[in-house]
Amino acid sequence: MTTVLNEPAIPGQAGVLLAELGDRAVRCDLYDEVGAPVYHDLAGQGTHEVRELLTLVRAVPGPVLDLAAGSGRLTMPLLALGRDVTALELSGSMLKLLAARLATAPEALRDRCATVRADMSDFALGREFGAIVLGTTSISLLDAPGRKGLYESVRAHLAPQGRFLLSTVDMELGAAAPAETEFEFTADSGRRYRMFEHWTAGAEARIVTVFPAVIGEGQVEVCTTSIRVLSADLVEEELRHSGFVVCTRRVLPDVGARHHSVLLEAEVAA
Repeated sequence: MTTVLNEPAIPGQAGVLLAELGDRAVRCDLYDEVGAPVYHDLAGQGTHEVRELLTLVRAVPGPVLDLAAGSGRLTMPLLALGRDVTALELSGSMLKLLAARLATAPEALRDRCATVRADMSDFALGREFGAIVLGTTSISLLDAPGRKGLYESVRAHLAPQGRFLLSTVDMELGAAAPAETEFEFTADSGRRYRMFEHWTAGAEARIVTVFPAVIGEGQVEVCTTSIRVLSADLVEEELRHSGFVVCTRRVLPDVGARHHSVLLEAEVAA
């Protein structure tokens, strides 16, 4: 089962702001019906890892399975490659956002996409894929049993010579950074946000909290989530124990003081 570390205690300046709001604050998860559009805005802020993933997918023939597809951050570029893509996502709110995007896409592209509501740690689709993609460091949403189930499900769906492509954040590379970082930005939707990320070296998880950049009157929706920190070494070791061979490992270009993503390319061991 996919397990997200929900309802974390909010430390740092984000916690101070939340306390100041008091009863006006409506706390939401970043993946629920309220948080999904916020997550979509966050995910749309750049093309981090997209180019590298597409390069690896191009080298492998066959259909593509996009795990934890969300609102389509990777699904849409994968479809643009001309591939058949299955987008698997647990959140119904996220799938609604993806459906809305597909509805405005060209018919030829839309017809090559199938959406499935399922848990990435336990799925059975009855077909094989040339490439299975788990981007946006979404593996951090799973606990250890969930990751074991993920690897087993991926092995059952990967075609011969197929590739499993996944990314994780190696936070230890940025351990010297301050405990809390703050970002303020305007999304493509026009909405403005103030986002805090809090992590102390060695902690199990990083806490992300998103406020509106401008606090008005009345209730204020504050989106929070707790994201596990999984080193690339740990993920690579788990892959080996689950019957995979890691073919390549590359550190992706930095997107901030903390975010040193690592992209792993794996295949089923002979």
